[in-house]
Amino acid sequence: MDTYQAETIVDDDVLGVNRQRRHALTWMLALVAATLASLILGVAIGAVYVPPEQIVGILGHRILGLPSGSWTAATEAIVWDVRLPRVILGLSVGAGLAICGMALQAMVRNMLADPYLLGINSGASTGAAAAILFGVGAGLGEHALQGSAFLGALAASVLLYSIARSGGRVTSVRLLLAGVTVGYALYALTSFLIFASGSAEGARSVMFWLLGSLALADWGTPLLTVVVITVFTAAVLTLFGRSVDVLAIGDDTSLTLGISPEKLRTVLLVLVALCIGVLVSASGSIGFVGLVVPHLARRAVGSTHSRAFPVAALMGGILLIWADLVARTVLAPQEIPIGILTAMVGAPFLLILIRRLHANR
Repeated sequence: MDTYQAETIVDDDVLGVNRQRRHALTWMLALVAATLASLILGVAIGAVYVPPEQIVGILGHRILGLPSGSWTAATEAIVWDVRLPRVILGLSVGAGLAICGMALQAMVRNMLADPYLLGINSGASTGAAAAILFGVGAGLGEHALQGSAFLGALAASVLLYSIARSGGRVTSVRLLLAGVTVGYALYALTSFLIFASGSAEGARSVMFWLLGSLALADWGTPLLTVVVITVFTAAVLTLFGRSVDVLAIGDDTSLTLGISPEKLRTVLLVLVALCIGVLVSASGSIGFVGLVVPHLARRAVGSTHSRAFPVAALMGGILLIWADLVARTVLAPQEIPIGILTAMVGAPFLLILIRRLHANR
């Protein structure tokens, strides 16, 4: 039995089903409370501090039509137009990356898999670089960057599936190798576009986007799309939780239980590719969230995916809200790319994971 199987086999018999459910419910309630607190603090903290009671009042005024309070128009604009969309985008992107990472680790049966393993983020990066450096997608107007990034992610997804399917069944090994191949090829293409442009400022803009940022958040279509796709992906993956449990154990077990691993892997691939494409097109490449959070969620509530997916979503959202908060405040008015901070958190965790693997041998 490999390390991933040892980590993902459901252990209901040890603690008891009811006890595990109560434990998971406790975690869910605690994480929901932590999410609400993070949302409020994420909106409150910044160059201008906004008291939580004013935030609640502004939300009541904007959403429920309650009377305006003593806050200024500038404060209302900061809360409603600037910080709230950014915090909601961070929550959605973090949740989406976490659940996609968990699904991928089950699909390829590799505990080191993450959303960028498939190369879809490289496709989005290529599309974004083409938009920034050469004006590709100018017909999309103000959504040229996000639109070009999503089209690049979509093209990468089609290429990935074509390569994985060309050898017959879509197995975990083919999917893994196809993702690595597509990722490196498109990363090379992005680097070539940066080199060929000859624009130092354009190259700087591309590099900042490649490291991830939530600075483009607003109440427009991209934010709504990210929220809807993330919620949809989380709901579907949770409903497929038991099937994902079986897939994580192995293809032979899946076939024995009447589940086609190829069909399930294909459905999950399409769903995860769509979600990753939307997330990356809105926020750029933010690494390590999809690698770190799934392991934390499984340690918290066990390996049953129907319980682990919601927990991972909340953990991922909380992590990215706080990472973005640090990114925009620690060196204010300069903003740190959020991918740098997630890497600073993820790299030590990866070292700990490697040590665990060595200790288990």
